[in-house]
Parts: sequence; structure tokens; C-alpha cells
Amino acid sequence: MSGFSGVKRAEFDLMAGKHTEAAGRLEALAQALHRELQGAGLDTAPAARLRELARRVTTQADDLRRRQNLAHELHRQRVSLGRSTPAGSFVEMPDRLDDAKALLDGTLAGRAASKVADGDDKALADLEKYASRTGDSEFVKAFLGTIGARGVTRMAGSLATMLRDAVTRGDSDRKNRLSTSGRNVLSTLSSILAKGTNRKNSSYQGDGFLADLVKEGRAQHGADGGKYLGYQALALIWRAHDGEPPYSKEFMEVVGRDVIVYEREQREDAWAASKDALGRAFGGAQVPIVDLAGSLGLGALLRWGVSAKDPITEKPSSMVESLFHAAKSSREASHALLDHTPPGWGESVLEYLLTTRWGASQYLDDYEPINGMLITATTGQDATSQKLAAQMTKTISNEVRGAFKQGGEKLKIKDRETFDRYAPLGYPLARAISANIDQLSKLYLNRGTFGEVAPQDMAYALLLATSNDPGFEVLVRAQTEHMRAALAGAPPVGLDASNAERFGFTKADVERFDLNGNGRIDKGDTAQYLLDRAVEEATPFKYLVETRRQVLIAQGLDDKKADEALKQMVADAIGLLPIPGAKQVSTLASGAFGELTGNGYEKLAGAAYDQLSQHVAQRMAELRHDLDETYRTLADNRLGVERLAEQMFGTAMLNKGMLDGMEVKHEPFVTGNPPRIKSFNEMTRQEYSLFLEWARKTGGSSETLGTFNGTFRRTSEVHDYLGLDGGSSSGGGR
Repeated sequence: MSGFSGVKRAEFDLMAGKHTEAAGRLEALAQALHRELQGAGLDTAPAARLRELARRVTTQADDLRRRQNLAHELHRQRVSLGRSTPAGSFVEMPDRLDDAKALLDGTLAGRAASKVADGDDKALADLEKYASRTGDSEFVKAFLGTIGARGVTRMAGSLATMLRDAVTRGDSDRKNRLSTSGRNVLSTLSSILAKGTNRKNSSYQGDGFLADLVKEGRAQHGADGGKYLGYQALALIWRAHDGEPPYSKEFMEVVGRDVIVYEREQREDAWAASKDALGRAFGGAQVPIVDLAGSLGLGALLRWGVSAKDPITEKPSSMVESLFHAAKSSREASHALLDHTPPGWGESVLEYLLTTRWGASQYLDDYEPINGMLITATTGQDATSQKLAAQMTKTISNEVRGAFKQGGEKLKIKDRETFDRYAPLGYPLARAISANIDQLSKLYLNRGTFGEVAPQDMAYALLLATSNDPGFEVLVRAQTEHMRAALAGAPPVGLDASNAERFGFTKADVERFDLNGNGRIDKGDTAQYLLDRAVEEATPFKYLVETRRQVLIAQGLDDKKADEALKQMVADAIGLLPIPGAKQVSTLASGAFGELTGNGYEKLAGAAYDQLSQHVAQRMAELRHDLDETYRTLADNRLGVERLAEQMFGTAMLNKGMLDGMEVKHEPFVTGNPPRIKSFNEMTRQEYSLFLEWARKTGGSSETLGTFNGTFRRTSEVHDYLGLDGGSSSGGGR
């Protein structure tokens, strides 16, 4: 066996004893020799060398004794059966002591799990002792090798069955103990299962183990009076996962996909019947296959974050939603599950979940697992994430389009049930679009496509995404970051072929930006770059804010929450703007379309927030927000975006050298000698406002701002994509 040594127990015991005896004799001899040499006035080096030899032999003897004790324990526990040869019987002993200990502990833990599977709840305490060993690959291999796929399934099932018995009998002490220990053990088991089913992990149990999980998952377990589906029990393990280590692509390809297919096989007819006239008369519920906790009425007693003393909840849980919970911990795993079309299906798993099966998720009213998985799967910058984001956008757009009435000057909802049906997907949809925020410009400026998403498709998807308050905020933040990065790419005044590399540009960039052909970037070149960006960046803002405005009006809601979100967003955006002179803006422009929280950028402290924050706060205190105020309040959101654009253009002009050489000596936002413009965190609100005014007049940004505002407020294109008639081209802004 690889990594193992064969030993005869009797001879190994004799060797360990002799080694220990020899070590003692060598140490005694070294001490005696040292005394003799020292007494004769001779060099004691020979005694020192003998003592070093005694030390090495002592170390070897200690190691042999540890191996001897472990070999006896392995034999006593029948962990290793040994093997017989013509030369005698040998015990297989791992070459590394840690591996031998892992083999022992993993086997004992597996046996404790088997006892739990057989209904011995006292064995749970023994199993809990090994929670810290899940990081040891040898332990994981020994555990899963001992219990197998069938044992894993039966153990989770037995645990739930015992807990149900305690609940039924009214044994609160046993219920609390089983609930607490059960959550601990299921979490441990989930970590073990994630490692053992990952081909990249040294704990991998092989393809056969994955196949066995499918076999046991589809099988019936338990006694006649309490049978359950294997996948129902395994779902308890998946729902207990804390994300580390994540489940693998291989697990989702083999087990995860089969869970989706199996539920469809079992529920397809019942779901179809729920949609006919008779089914609708009885409620038309699209009931999924619940997990074992749901089947036994245990609610969330075996879930983390729920106290065993809490009353049993009424909300059921599903084996497929539990799978989503496991899949969301890994982009690779979520991709393996969603980016797949099973044989014989006419739609991908993603499309199936958002259409055919969506009623089952709606029935459960438990959207956290699927939303988490969708966010994980669609917010990366890789090709698969972008493909899934486009598919999700297109699918949801098709589903919600019929909820809105065509024609008229204002958007109206004609089918509120359909709109509400998909409202829980508003936030993950917003996250998917935010991660691909550059696609808005490509769609609406270049009339391009995002996968199969056309401009009109995106218009209806944005209705759902912007109707969600956090979704609207993340979209505006994403476009803010997109614009900041775009402005950061402006060529600085004075750029030429000799310094291009130092500023992060190429000679080709200089030729492209040098509009008058004088070989050098002057203020006119930089101003033209900013003017071009004004149109490109105002367009996505226009679609986000006007779409939000229309969908809020259609719902008859006020915009109080939106004002709160925008106030904080604008305040945070100031923190994303670079401090004048701190560093080149171009060094801050990485990751524009990825994570959207501003990590890595300089944050400004103090009271250097723009006047809009105070303005919105005052508006909220002075005005009553009711339906009559909707249009007026929505205009404040527009002012917020325009104010933000003014800040960003002013910052770009400052950092790109367009304001260099301008007279600033007597301006209130200047300090020091020689005079310099204060850092934004040093400016008062009044000084910052005066700086922006000075930048407009001195730097010539009025044309750029006018272009931005004109594009931003020209909303007729938005109305056209939404099928509205006419309407104010300014979107009702004041």
C-alpha cells in the first residue's frame, strides 16, 4: 500500500524496546566518559559526540514508541486488518505519524456516524469531537471510506428522524440537544463532503463515490413507517454548509444536476395540473419536493442561526433550494449547475429555474438561496458569468414585459400579479446588470446586443431591477464608478511621446488624442475627451433614473427611500474621488466594472460632503412625501446625478492639468504659500461649492456639463423603448 510500511507487531515491539534501552545506555556511557576525560584533563569532545548520538537514538526511540502505541491502538480498533505473507503477518503502518492518527480518528468518527445512522443519538457527542479534523485530508478519506455514500445519507436521515421523535414526544431536553448537536454535525459533514467530492482536493473519493451519492439520493431509506428520499436527507447537509470549502464543479455536474432533473421528473405532472382550471380552483400551488426537515415538520431546527428553543416554523424547506445554498459558495459550482442543458430539455437549467420552476421558489417564499446563487454566478468578469447574466436579463425581461401596459404618457402596470411574481429577482438582476454596466452604453449608444439582449429587452429588465431599492442603488453606484473610471482615462495636459509611458499611456494614445496634430496634448484635446465622455456616461444614467421614475409612478409609490439611498450614494461617491495631488487618477481606475463597493480607493474623512446631502435632508424634513409629491421628489434624484457629474468633471479637470496656471491666489479654497488647492476633505461645503463654480468658469466645463445634462434629461428614447406615447422630454424635472 502506497505511503505505508509493513511491520510484524511482535518484532516491532521488540525493536522499540531495544531502541529505548540502547538510548539509555548510550547516555550513561557518555556521562561516564565525560567524567573520565575531564578528570584526566583530556579533551571531552568524544564524550560530547557520544552524547549527541545518544540524543538522536533517544529521539528515534520516542518516535518508535509513539508508532508502537498507535499500531496497538489501530489493531485494537481493527482499523488496519494487516496482511499475511510467507514471512509472517504484518500490520500496515502509515509512514507519517499524522497520517496514522488521521486514519485512526477518521475511522472512529466514521463508526460514530454509522451508530447515528442506526439510531444511536448518544454517538452524536462522539462525532462532535472530531469537528476540528475536517481540514485533514487523510481524516476525510478515512471517514468517508468508513461510512460511504449510503452512510452519509442514512446518518442525516436518522438525525432528522430522531429529532422528530423528540418533538412528537414533547421531550424538550432531547429536542434541544439533538437540534444543537445536529446542526454542528451536519455542518461538519458538509465540509467533509465538499472536500471528498472535489477532484482537486487530495481527499477526493473518486468518481464512483459521486455516482454512489446519486444512487443513494434517488433511493428510499428508512423503515416502512418512516421512509424518505435520500436527496431529502442529503439536502440537510447542503443547507448546513458555511461556504468553506466550497462545493466543487464535479459535485454540481454529477449530483447537483441530477437533483434538478429528478425533481422535475417527479413533479412535472403535478405542476402542470396545478395550472389547469381545476388546479387553480384549489390554489394552484407549485409545491416542490421538500427536504427531510420540511417533510417531518421540523422547520429550521437543523439550520444554523435558529435557536433550538424557538418554536417550530411553519415555512417548509426544499431539497433544491438547499442545493442552491451550497452552490452559491463557489462561482465554478454555480456555473456548473446553471450553465447546462440536460439531455432532452429545450431550455437551460437557468432558464428552467426562472420560468418553469419559479412558482416552486415562490411557493416556499425563501429567495435567499437562489438569489445568492444567481449573484455568485452572474457577477464575475469571465465569459460564463457574462453569458449567464445576459440569459438571466433576457429571460426575466420576457417574463415581466406583459405586466406593463403599452401606450399612454405614463407607465402603467396592467398585471400586478406578474410583476409581484418576479419582484424578488429585482436585486440579483440589478447585481448582474451592474457587473456588466458597460453594456448599457453599448446597447443604447451603439444599438448593440448583450448576448441575446436587445435594447428593448434591457429596458424592461431595468424596470424590475430599478424597482428594488438596493438594486437601484447598486446600479447607480456601478455607473458612477464606470464614469469615474472613464474620466480617469482622460489624457493629461502636456502628454506627449516622451512622457506617455510614465503617465500610463502609449505613443498611439498620444496620436489618437492629439486632435490638432501638434504632437502634444493641450487643454482643448483634454476638453474634447471629457465632452465625448459626457454623452457616453449620461446615457446610462438617463435610463437608470428615468426607468426608476416610471416604475415608481406605475406602482403609486413615493421616492423617500430613493432620496435616502441617493443621499448616501452621493456622499460615498465623494470618497471615491481622488484627493488633489495625492496620486495620478489613472492609478485608481482598476476594477471599474467588477466589485462595486469602492474597496482600495482613498476614503475622505471629515465633513467634506457636497451640498446635495444637506439639501436632500432638508427637503425630507420640510416636505410630506405622498403621491402628489412624487414628480417633484423624483426631480431631486436628477439633481443629485447632475451634481455628482459636476463633481466628477471638476475633479478630472483638476487632476488632468486643465486648471494648471489659473489664478487661485485669493480663492477661499486655496491654502499655503505657494498657494495650492485644498484637499477635498479640508474644504468646507461652501468652499467646495465655490471650487466647482471656479472650475466651470475658469476651466470651461460649462459646455461639458451642459452636454451631460442635456443628454441625461432627454428621456424620450427611454419612453420609446417602454412603449409610451410622447411625454416630457425632460422627464418631468424642474
